[in-house]
Amino acid sequence: MKWLLILFACAGCKQSSDVPAPSGHEVPAIPAIEIKRGQDACKAYVDKVCGCAETTPAMKQPCSLARALPEAMQVSLDVAASADSTRRDVRQANASVRSIAKKCIEATARLTAAGCP
Repeated sequence: MKWLLILFACAGCKQSSDVPAPSGHEVPAIPAIEIKRGQDACKAYVDKVCGCAETTPAMKQPCSLARALPEAMQVSLDVAASADSTRRDVRQANASVRSIAKKCIEATARLTAAGCP
């Protein structure tokens, strides 16, 4: 009886063979809708801050810096999609895409405080 209980306990601890093991390079991709939303947010930020720079001289430098954000996002997306990228590279590139999108959204929200419409 004791051996039977031990056998059932060990069988219950065994991992299911139906669950595929991660291959090492598979990292969940960022959903297309999230990518689109981030790209749109950065484009909107660039448009607004550069439009504001035409009337507010203090916004000229933020406009220059903002122009690099969409390109930086695209570079990160390219790294994440590359077959040569390691799992770590893909995770870091995905984190970079999300960080850039967050910066664009937050910077857009701060524009009104800087005197931009």
